[in-house]
Amino acid sequence: MKLFDVYPLYDITPVRGKDVFVYDENNTSYLDLYGGHAVISIGHSHPRYVSGISGQLQRLGFYSNAIQNPLQAELAQKLGALSGCDDYELFLCNSGAEANENALKLASFQTGKARVIAFKNAFHGRTSAAVAATDNKNIVAPLNAQHRVTFLEMGDTTSLESELQKGDVCAVIAEFIQGVGGLDEAPAGFYEKTDKLCKQYDSLFIADEIQCGYGRTGDFFAFQKYNITPDIISMAKGMGNGFPVAGILIHPSIKARHGMLGTTFGGNHLACAAAIAVLDVLKEENLMQNVTEISAYFTEKAKSIPQIKQIKGRGLMLGLEFDFKVGELRKKLIHDKHIFTGGSSNKKLLRILPPLTVKKEHIDTFFDALKTILPS
Repeated sequence: MKLFDVYPLYDITPVRGKDVFVYDENNTSYLDLYGGHAVISIGHSHPRYVSGISGQLQRLGFYSNAIQNPLQAELAQKLGALSGCDDYELFLCNSGAEANENALKLASFQTGKARVIAFKNAFHGRTSAAVAATDNKNIVAPLNAQHRVTFLEMGDTTSLESELQKGDVCAVIAEFIQGVGGLDEAPAGFYEKTDKLCKQYDSLFIADEIQCGYGRTGDFFAFQKYNITPDIISMAKGMGNGFPVAGILIHPSIKARHGMLGTTFGGNHLACAAAIAVLDVLKEENLMQNVTEISAYFTEKAKSIPQIKQIKGRGLMLGLEFDFKVGELRKKLIHDKHIFTGGSSNKKLLRILPPLTVKKEHIDTFFDALKTILPS
């Protein structure tokens, strides 16, 4: 049997990882400044993380959500304390797409409405309603397109209010820093106005923190830079450091009832052990402070390179924009310099999404390599 060929693959086979490095079958080390799409938050194979999962596996790997699981309560307590969102309630699932599916479903339950407003260049997942709210026609099948989604320009509050006034919008969903879309971010006033308009017109404001959340910006969530209160916050990637776990934080104004949401694997014992280890390391190693410090250092280094036309993003969700497409540059970085970076729908943007444990010496390595391969 062959694999279904949907991924364009680099000819590299990592077999182990340690902190910000991965190693191939020949023991060649690669500096990982992409973290597998911002998934690796506390570094590859962190000892606390490995022991947490392996210890739990020796006790109990899985049982369904039909029984008590104290690990879920521990995760909720620690997540609320570290994020500052302790008054929200937690529903656990398995992936970012699933988190956004549940967020959109819950918004429709809560409001009795069906239309969604999303923003141009948005990426919210590849399933059902989540992919319908993703601004990429190439991955939206006719089945998905049956969902009612309106795409607006980020920052356009006039059009947003006009659409909300129609009274049929269950949710406005937004990434506070667009990931795949190219690290664009609207002015603060737009998000704060959106929050007010949603409350005024009985629509829910969903903060998609799948990629920009979980400490990556230096705040726990990217929306916390602004004066807003999302109704639902979706999260995934950095939450499990590579173990499949995701969730939504739900404002207490939204009331649960048995059966309205559900999942077989979401919040299982191993997933909770992974997620608890991530929170413990984030707190004990002051990784959000590290994000702030390394981000400032990275930005200063980038300013010294004239070929870089713009520095985008916040924290360790960063992009370097050039006046040429970066595909060949990425290939040279990975094959010649052994450094992983990322791309986006903006073909001139190099994305940097390293583990939050990254140090200045790793940033130096990257910029030294970049200077030697950039066209003069």
